Amino acid sequence: MTATKDRTLAAAGFISVYAFIIGFTDNYVRVIAENAGLWQFHLTRSIVALSVLGLVAMLFRRRVRPVNLRAVVARSAIHGLAMVLYFGALAFLPVALVAAGLFTAPIFVLLISRFAYGHAIGPVRIFAVAIGFLGVILVLGPEAMSGASIAALLPVIAGAMYAMGNIATREWCPEESAETLLAGFFTALLLIGLIGMTILTLHPIAVPAGADGFLQRGPVWPNGAFYFWTVVQAVGSLLGVGMMIRAYQITDASRASVLEYIILPASAFWSYLIWGQTLQPMAVLGMGLIVAAGSMIALRARAQEAPLAAN
Repeated sequence: MTATKDRTLAAAGFISVYAFIIGFTDNYVRVIAENAGLWQFHLTRSIVALSVLGLVAMLFRRRVRPVNLRAVVARSAIHGLAMVLYFGALAFLPVALVAAGLFTAPIFVLLISRFAYGHAIGPVRIFAVAIGFLGVILVLGPEAMSGASIAALLPVIAGAMYAMGNIATREWCPEESAETLLAGFFTALLLIGLIGMTILTLHPIAVPAGADGFLQRGPVWPNGAFYFWTVVQAVGSLLGVGMMIRAYQITDASRASVLEYIILPASAFWSYLIWGQTLQPMAVLGMGLIVAAGSMIALRARAQEAPLAAN
């Protein structure tokens, strides 16, 4: 496999745009959850996203057909499974605990990169992961570490699967276009949504009213707000996830995963702007640590890349 040039600073820019977009769109999931179910949301969003992606690929003559079909299918399946575990855990665990579990991904990226692929991991990167994860815990609050149980392992497993998918982006799919990986990602979510809707249609269960029934709700006739924000989600995800995919293709996964912590401050910024939600001082300190972790990675990469550029 041909080596891929590492461009950490460019990856930091891509991930910052990704976090800004996803932080905005994810704040409106609460509106979507009031009107329909998770599975219908995944199915509808994926149909819109794949339609837009197909149109863009046709107009700009972008390649969608995979170079390595097996690698793309495997990566898509891994990321899809991570999302199933993540959203499934939301059914019976606090959101803070689930989010904390998912954001263990950079730790798994570090371990997998070192022991599965033999990548050298310096002390700066290890320290950045630790600082970033501490920041995540402070942002989420002390309740994120309470209620530990066997069920609480699900979001941690989701974090491990998410880490594997992110590593696969660079290790398995370096020659794939972002459009190809986007198509695989949304196809996996489309199939997951279709399976979930089918099961809940054949075996319906009691559904709480409003957003509390997001996970259990089968097919319904939603209102216009669902379709509007689902389309916004689809377009935002195409742009944002495309940026994230590109970032993982051009830099080491253990660097990109730490930079991805920035999505928490971005989401908090939009939560304040849209819903007026404010943060506790401890959460502000946590965001500072998250930014510091990303800055350490970016500045360290810049220092390492400068001598190479001078040669």
